[in-house]
This record gives sequence, structure tokens and C-alpha cells, in this order.
Amino acid sequence: MAANPRLKRLLLGGAALLGAGLLYALANVRLGLYVPCLFRSATGWKCPGCGVTSLCLALLRLDLPEAWAANPALLLLSPLIALLAVRTAVRYVRADAAAPPRWEGRLAWALAAALVLWGVLRNALGL
Repeated sequence: MAANPRLKRLLLGGAALLGAGLLYALANVRLGLYVPCLFRSATGWKCPGCGVTSLCLALLRLDLPEAWAANPALLLLSPLIALLAVRTAVRYVRADAAAPPRWEGRLAWALAAALVLWGVLRNALGL
């Protein structure tokens, strides 16, 4: 049985993304190098994703309190974001031309709205 070319592309892309993330983590931990938030640099405000590097590094160490402190909204929403990503990847591999179920689109919009709301609240309340 021939390997699915879409699965191969997805796995190679995922491996590249994971490798880049691990290299970034290593550069951050060992050399103190990081990519600054352009939104925060320009405005002085935290974006909804500010703290994602600290969150990921804390999760690599299985330090949930530190991950929570870095960005509680993203920590809480990560399982839902992962669910949508996995379902999208499965549709891609299966070459499913059908539109995703309505609830997925609604969930994606709800997650986007929640992150925007988090970005507003974290700046308004100084979180």
C-alpha cells in the first residue's frame, strides 16, 4: 500500500515545526535569545499571545503554575485549539472536500473572540 502523500507532507511539516520550536526553546534558554512581541513593542500593550514563549517553556518543564502565570487564557484554550488543528489535519490527509461541520467554524470564531477579549482585559485590568 502506497503512503498517502498528504500524510507525508503533514508529518514532514509537523516535524519541521516541532524542530524549529525546539531550536527556539534552546536558543531562548541557553542564549537568552527571543523574538519580541511586535504589538507590545509598538503599543506598550500586551497582545493576547504575549507570554506564549514562557508558557511553552513552562509546559516543557511540566510547570503548570508558571504556564498559568505566563498566559492563562492560552493555557485554557489550548486543548480546543489543538482539537480544531487535529480535525483540520485529518480532513487534509483524507482529502475531504466536504465543508467542516458548522460547530468547528463557530468554535474557531468563539476562540478568536475569547482571545481578543483576553487581550483587552489583560491590558485594562493590568493582568
